[in-house]
Amino acid sequence: MSAKTMKSKGRETAKLEMRPEYDFSGGVRGKYYRRYMASTNVVVLEPDVHKRFKNAAAVNEALRTLIRAAGEGRGLTKRTARTRAKAARAGGR
Repeated sequence: MSAKTMKSKGRETAKLEMRPEYDFSGGVRGKYYRRYMASTNVVVLEPDVHKRFKNAAAVNEALRTLIRAAGEGRGLTKRTARTRAKAARAGGR
C-alpha cells in the first residue's frame, strides 16, 4: 500500500466518525426492523438480469407478460377417462 493510499483512507475514516452532538444512548437497535421487513417489497436482481432490465418498469412489464401467459390456460381441465370414452363412443357412431 502506498503512502498516498494510506493518507486518503485515514481521511475517509475521520469523516465517518460520529460528531459529539449526536446522542444515540437512548436508541433501540432494530426497533422497526420487523415492521419494515413485513411491508418491504424490495427484490434484488442478479447482475445478468439487471443488464437486461434497467428499471422497475421493465421488470414489471416482463412479469406481467409472464402472468398473462400463465393465465391463458386457466379454467381448462383434462377430461376424465370416463368422459373421454363417452366422447369417443358418441363420435364413432
